[in-house]
Amino acid sequence: MKDIDEAAAERHRAKMANRKAVQDAEVAEKTLEKGLLMVHTGPGKGKSTAAFGLALRMLGNNRRVGVVQFIKGAWSTGEQPALAVFGDRVVWYTMGEGFTWETQDLKRDVAAAEKAWEKAVALMADETIGLLILDELNIALRYDYLDVEKVVAELTSRRPDLHVVVTGRNAKPALIEAADLVTEMALVKHHFKAGVKAQAGIEF
Repeated sequence: MKDIDEAAAERHRAKMANRKAVQDAEVAEKTLEKGLLMVHTGPGKGKSTAAFGLALRMLGNNRRVGVVQFIKGAWSTGEQPALAVFGDRVVWYTMGEGFTWETQDLKRDVAAAEKAWEKAVALMADETIGLLILDELNIALRYDYLDVEKVVAELTSRRPDLHVVVTGRNAKPALIEAADLVTEMALVKHHFKAGVKAQAGIEF
């Protein structure tokens, strides 16, 4: 273990005490409680993964979770069977038909997105749901499968205690403006560039 003299230890204690006082005062100022609209976007990996981490946190606090997947219809993802062990505490709807370059059918993609959005609206009205994950909704909005103004209007007029997290690259400015929390995943390095394929437990 590194040797630490008493003077250094005392300086550290004083510094941390001051920091704690500032932190405690800042936390005490925050009194508002509300359902959050959260957006996970950006070119980096981890947007949906982070959303499903929130799902576990919500379940750990005895709240129900809803999931609507807008694009990921062709792949079976590991989160779904994992969360299935929670029974009816998780409701999951995979409404997409795969990535747009796979379907190559605009009418079909638009119809799937509209159907998924109808399901999302229904889940927003379900007062037993504490968190709603709209996985890859940003992609549906990016390709104009859905009207962004209508989507944002319905998201912002949802019941006040519902948390919603929207994932996917290229979040629309209107959605970013409406959101309470926006996280952009930055791409620094990705194994795909080195020829590593998508792997179970990592990508799906």
